[in-house]
Amino acid sequence: MTTFDYLLNIALVALVVLQLRGRRLDRRGLLLPLILVGWAATQYLHGIPTSGNDGVLVALGVGAGLTLGIASARLTRLDVDAEGVPIARATIAAAALWVVGIGGRMAFSLYMQHGGAPTVIRFSQVHHLTGQGWVTGIVLMAFVEVVSRTVILWIRSRTLVLAGPALSVG
Repeated sequence: MTTFDYLLNIALVALVVLQLRGRRLDRRGLLLPLILVGWAATQYLHGIPTSGNDGVLVALGVGAGLTLGIASARLTRLDVDAEGVPIARATIAAAALWVVGIGGRMAFSLYMQHGGAPTVIRFSQVHHLTGQGWVTGIVLMAFVEVVSRTVILWIRSRTLVLAGPALSVG
């Protein structure tokens, strides 16, 4: 991982950790995570590999990202402030799931860089996986996690805004 990769992951963790105190789900609050992962996807995704078992690996990454994103969104508390703007407050469980997803991806990268590459290469050879399959699976995991969480929070927040400021959803 490059320094920028670490900074991007730290920024994504910070977005949810900041929500422990509460963060407005205005246009900026909803678009920033999407912009971050959208940019990362343009840098790292160069097609979906289909050779060997890469499709299975990519599907597992997408499934893991979707599971973590949905669970994190459902565990985030939403309220509406006096101005009618939705406020997201991540619970400890929501933040933990978010950190598990990002931390797992970072741990895998660190493992690869610090002695684990031969083991992953042997595993990949036995299971007919390519390096591009790993990259795509991990990047799509992050992308789907962020997008699914953001979309679900947006949908839930629209319900609150329509219902008025007195309603809260846990």
